[in-house]
Amino acid sequence: MIIAVASGKGGTGKTTIAAGLVLALRDSGRKAAYLDCDVEEPNGHIFLAPQCNESDDIFIEVPEIDRDKCTLCGKCAEICAFNALLVTAGEVVVFPELCHGCGGCRYFCPAQAVRPGRKKIGTVDRGTAGRAAFVRGELDVGTALSPPLVHAVKKNRLPTGVNVVDAPPGASCPAVAALRGADFCILVAEPTPFGLHDLALAVQMAGSIGVPCGVVVNRAGDGRGLIDHYCLREGLPLLMKIPLSRTIAEAGSRGIPLNRAEAGWDRMLLLLYSDIEGLIRNERAHGNQRQGRNG
Repeated sequence: MIIAVASGKGGTGKTTIAAGLVLALRDSGRKAAYLDCDVEEPNGHIFLAPQCNESDDIFIEVPEIDRDKCTLCGKCAEICAFNALLVTAGEVVVFPELCHGCGGCRYFCPAQAVRPGRKKIGTVDRGTAGRAAFVRGELDVGTALSPPLVHAVKKNRLPTGVNVVDAPPGASCPAVAALRGADFCILVAEPTPFGLHDLALAVQMAGSIGVPCGVVVNRAGDGRGLIDHYCLREGLPLLMKIPLSRTIAEAGSRGIPLNRAEAGWDRMLLLLYSDIEGLIRNERAHGNQRQGRNG
């Protein structure tokens, strides 16, 4: 099972939920893994204190030009949607920092003058947090392209057990890469007008790639029922509320997980997991029924 934890914006408490859920599952005897796909700013290690003993560099393909073969026809620059190549009067200039590694320039070059090179974009660290598996991606400074690194992190998921993916915030390409293939997505939101706006964008993102989702409200106070009304209107399950608590906030600032900040949260997080299990079963059952009717 793959459960992604995402949010429409940063700072909502996404990592608090993801790390707390992994700890609760681990301590209950379940096989669990934490996959930190927030590669631009990974911070799950602060809460889980893992022991990492393996690290791999991650590369993408970038073009290298064979000047002896190149005819300066300009086809490579013409098909590059990211302006990573510039054809001048005397050479083809490559801008590796703009390249997305699609290989199109090599494929379409009529003179076969483009050969594959490599550019390091980040690292993937692997280890354990107690009995739970821990995987973290960390993007190199100055690198703009993070989805390939997100995919590299997800390749380390457990074949059995519960994989909790801590997704990048927002609704852009890195978040889509993290959510794609998940069985369920927990969307963490704050009960404010801005929080509601960003939640709606995240819901649209999850829906566009066919990932069912539910909502956890963090720092829940009065909030005028904004998130509650939205979930009711959109038919979204409101899975859990975490109160606006000074104790929880201070614990989080010191890297203390939610489970250790106040008593009772292990049980609440296990109930959250149980609810998600039920929602996934229902989703799969309805999917099978739809396939049966279509068949």
